[in-house]
Amino acid sequence: MSFCEDCIKGVKHDGTPEGKWETINGVECYLPNAQFLVDGFAKNGFKTVAPDFFEKDEVPFDPFDSEEKRQAFDLQIWFSRHGPPIARPLLDKVIAALKGQGVTVFAATGYCYGGRLVFDLAFENITSASIANHPSHLKSPDDLEKYFSTSHVPLLLDTCTVNEQFPLPAQSHADVIFGEGKFTPGYKPEYFDGCTHGFATSPLAIRVQLGSYLEAIHFFCQKSRFKDIKE
Repeated sequence: MSFCEDCIKGVKHDGTPEGKWETINGVECYLPNAQFLVDGFAKNGFKTVAPDFFEKDEVPFDPFDSEEKRQAFDLQIWFSRHGPPIARPLLDKVIAALKGQGVTVFAATGYCYGGRLVFDLAFENITSASIANHPSHLKSPDDLEKYFSTSHVPLLLDTCTVNEQFPLPAQSHADVIFGEGKFTPGYKPEYFDGCTHGFATSPLAIRVQLGSYLEAIHFFCQKSRFKDIKE
């Protein structure tokens, strides 16, 4: 599956990121404290690292808001340089380095593209909690069934109304496969009515992003092994 334009639309936030960029095992990462989300998790007591999977080859802000910008940027060519098979080795290097620093418990939250990587980590039970926000590049029901049969990692799945990458039928598949207590590690669906993939193009975007973030913090505290460590 290719990217859609909603995957890379964004909103600008007021404020200044509070963390720093650091090289971990050869991979540029933002830590400790998108950057505001990382800061938010860190402020709630989580050591938080966001690898730069795109290796400084960032998407321009609003690349489709004019014909000139549209002609200058080819999303599919850009993605061919940064697909999940290319990103996963970078992620594995960061995880290995963090383990070398003494980190023993990992949780993962991914947005769009990152949702694919969250699932891949859960397939191998590397993480203790998974959050996939408007995920992309998942095969439904195949990846959902694989998660159910191979993973013991609790899953929070944030979805929305208009979502080419993970449409309503796929969301229904997830509820059928995981819901009603069938997935014993834990499954929580969060549906943001009226929103578009990316949760960034609706007038409700800022409120919805806050709601999604607060749900993520609560889920990590309740479902991951971080709770045991903190206590």
